[in-house]
Amino acid sequence: MGAAGRDFHNFNCVFRDDPAFRVVAFTAAQIPGISRRRYPDVLAGRLYPKGIPIHPEEMLVDLIREKRAAQVVFAYSDISHESLMHTASTVLAAGADFRLIGPDATMLKSCRPVVSVCAVRTGCGKSQVVRLFCDTLVSAGIKPVVVRHPMPYGDLRHQAVQRIACMKDLDRFRCTLEEREEYEHLLEHGATVFAGVDYRAILSLAEKEARIIIWDGGNNDLPFFRPDLEIVVTDPLRPGHETAWYPGEVNLKRAAMVIINKVNAAGPAAVERVADNISRVNPTAMVIRTNSVVSVAGGESLRGRRVLVVEDGPTVTHGSMPSGAGLAAAVEYGAEVIDPRPYAVGSLTGVYRQWPQIGPVLPAMGYWPGQLQDLGKSIENVPCDLVLAATPIDLAAVIKSSRPILRVTYAIEEIGGELLKGAVLRLAGAAGTPLQ
Repeated sequence: MGAAGRDFHNFNCVFRDDPAFRVVAFTAAQIPGISRRRYPDVLAGRLYPKGIPIHPEEMLVDLIREKRAAQVVFAYSDISHESLMHTASTVLAAGADFRLIGPDATMLKSCRPVVSVCAVRTGCGKSQVVRLFCDTLVSAGIKPVVVRHPMPYGDLRHQAVQRIACMKDLDRFRCTLEEREEYEHLLEHGATVFAGVDYRAILSLAEKEARIIIWDGGNNDLPFFRPDLEIVVTDPLRPGHETAWYPGEVNLKRAAMVIINKVNAAGPAAVERVADNISRVNPTAMVIRTNSVVSVAGGESLRGRRVLVVEDGPTVTHGSMPSGAGLAAAVEYGAEVIDPRPYAVGSLTGVYRQWPQIGPVLPAMGYWPGQLQDLGKSIENVPCDLVLAATPIDLAAVIKSSRPILRVTYAIEEIGGELLKGAVLRLAGAAGTPLQ
């Protein structure tokens, strides 16, 4: 059971070459448009000359019975503990075993030092930490190499191993809007980005040009590489989620460093609740508090203007957030926010139905060309003066709008020291690293 990422990695590490198992299907959830494909033979290996079919998760019970499946392996992230056990109950009631595969079976060992940046939920601020690390390494004369959690939403053969070193590579690999959101901002901060499907091959390629590897986690999943330094980001805007979602709590229990981000945006009681939970489940972790600082070039022009806020899609969908940095920036700069929900068209109307917690913002959804067109039409329908885009990409480069699109940026700011910068420099073996 997967979402085009952890499921393929678990298969590659545990099942691909083991004749004791016969994998009869993958199921796909969370991400629209990724089922009805096949895991291709070139990736599935010699035991699967025809590849393996990928079905919608809604077919799970029928598949168990039709294929007489003895075991179901759960392999995706950002699911509440309660929902996870409901899923397990469904599988057990259908007659199969329900299995979770531990990190030791799927973490690949690198010959380079690895720092992993993971989280307890989607939207905590991992990308801000990774950008900080990229900037820190560039300042020290070290080329950043980032390996990103998989997002292979297109042709799996074509996307098996991706090395993305410039903007043209995003077009070459036919990246969706969501993939661009995770890769483009890292290119802007001097990094070479690796991603894809076959992470053993990806690791081998990345090691050839990396002094240190930054693992950039997806959702709240575990790292695919064994970290020498394991950093996990928490979010006091969702206090309590750090111990109530899978596998985020696993990340929290494993972490050497835990970041409480968005301290400037959350109430003191919420921050202390997260701090207490960290102390309870991982008392030996180093805890670092950070601000998430939003900014808009020309932000003074927003005051009193009618704006449409476009937010990062994953944060406000399966991340369970009603809004993100875009709405925060609109409020900070005194703009009048226009609710886009009455103006949404096509697939965007379904997104609002599926994720009813979304507030007066438009999620940047573009998993396939038609959905990207729906996003553009929805933006044009909203009666606003300006579009405020808080996706990590330059939205104006992929969406044509009759109104100006202003870009929201957000950066992490450590409170009371430079422990994060010092940690990554020490791991990279750089001289003169700051300690505090």
